[in-house]
Amino acid sequence: MAKNGKRHIANKEGINPELALDLKEAVTLIKSKANSKFDETIEVALNLNIDPSQSDQTVRGVINLPNGIGKDVKVAVFARGDSAEKAKSSGADIVGAEELVEEVASGKINFDRCISTPEMMPLVGKLGKVLGPRGMMPNPRTGTVTNDVEEAVKSAKSGAVEFRAEKGGVIHAGIGKASFSEKAISENIIEFIGAVRKEKPSGAKGTYIKKVSLSSTMGPGVSVDTGGI
Repeated sequence: MAKNGKRHIANKEGINPELALDLKEAVTLIKSKANSKFDETIEVALNLNIDPSQSDQTVRGVINLPNGIGKDVKVAVFARGDSAEKAKSSGADIVGAEELVEEVASGKINFDRCISTPEMMPLVGKLGKVLGPRGMMPNPRTGTVTNDVEEAVKSAKSGAVEFRAEKGGVIHAGIGKASFSEKAISENIIEFIGAVRKEKPSGAKGTYIKKVSLSSTMGPGVSVDTGGI
């Protein structure tokens, strides 16, 4: 514990949480602080000037990052018949219908993303209390409720990142690994922020993105100046 404490203290040295750095400086600093024995995930958090409780201020979407996320994404598909076969041939890790719904309802969730055909949604909709809090509920807006399961599975496997504003108007997501080059991380961040900007709700007033923070799994957070992004 003492060793972890010392490392945590050392990682915070030279960081002013109130100072917003330009993207290049922020990425360089975060990579230098990702010194764990495993390949830490680089995470971005956006504080939005919205009230998610208002129906006209919800923000959610999906983005295929140019450099992937450096993670093997496990995909489950709720489908029957030909759609189920297409999902399997496209690389889905778990495919099923009623039996898969029952499995997930019992709390067994061995996947990172899930996709559903429209015909399965009356059943999948009952899993809202299980999948919803995890941000995994299939939704037409994010392309995860579709008859084109082949494209949806390929997109999820290639590193598509789904995002949704939580309470307080915060969006956070993993956008790469510490082993990525600074260029790759920066490109992913720019694409992610651009995707969130495109989803700006009509009801949002004033400055839409109030703050952007960058961190690694075990490292401290750094504020990013979005002026040049």
